[in-house]
Amino acid sequence: MSNNFEHSAFRKKLHEVIFGANTFGGVLFDVVLLIVIVLSIIVISLETVQGVGWELADPSDPYSDHVPGPYGNLFSILKWVFTGLFTIEYLLRIYCVNRPTKYIFSFWGIVDLLAFLPDYILLLAHYDPHGFAVIRSLRLIRAFRIFNLGWFQLEADDLGHAIWRARAKIIVFLAIVLILVTVTGTIMYEIENELAGNKSQFKSIPDGIYWAIVTMTTVGFGDIVPTTVPGKFLSAFLILVGYSLIIVPTGFVTAEVIESRRRKITVISCPSCVSEGHDADAKFCKYCGEAL
Repeated sequence: MSNNFEHSAFRKKLHEVIFGANTFGGVLFDVVLLIVIVLSIIVISLETVQGVGWELADPSDPYSDHVPGPYGNLFSILKWVFTGLFTIEYLLRIYCVNRPTKYIFSFWGIVDLLAFLPDYILLLAHYDPHGFAVIRSLRLIRAFRIFNLGWFQLEADDLGHAIWRARAKIIVFLAIVLILVTVTGTIMYEIENELAGNKSQFKSIPDGIYWAIVTMTTVGFGDIVPTTVPGKFLSAFLILVGYSLIIVPTGFVTAEVIESRRRKITVISCPSCVSEGHDADAKFCKYCGEAL
């Protein structure tokens, strides 16, 4: 019984350090973790720099094989040291929560897993994983929990919850936009091919849909443009529609954010499912019912 109690107390303490930001140990853990994340991103970034992390086997041939540069071997060792640290941290997070599956399949659980898992998978595939380091940068958002910046986390949670609650309206909006770009892209294809003939830049309906998307979003790459007068009128119309549609999803999310402002929430992490965003006076987790 004593061993079980001590084991439970150790897990609870470990949870406070790893998931909490209200104690000295929790703040210290998060600070060290953020430093390690930043260093790992710097190392992997420098590893891709020619003359630092790699160099050409034959400097006179720009297409020759890449070989380790002056610091290539050092960077490779440090990269795997960081990967090992992230692996240990992930396993400790699973160990100290009451319901590991809740953490594993949560947003942060997936981000923490992707911080090191691609390294192992791509190593087996004999591929050097550099680009996946950007996933680790997502973990820097944890900085909001440190140095009394918890209210940044609350703001992020408010926005995330507002978008989720407005998801049905957003999906309907996106469906309407998809229909609109499909119809206008098809019409533009017909207009340009009928009036411009072989001079038309719209070689297919997918080309027309692509043009409609970049035009409606006001990006306008300009690689495909109409040359006929009706086509230009349609293009101008779609640009105006695109500007008017920008405010639609914003209104959905804004309404949900205003609704969430009426409730006071905290960044207390549930020891069971590691969920946050509980009401300030909550005694139990609103997601799994565990005592806070």
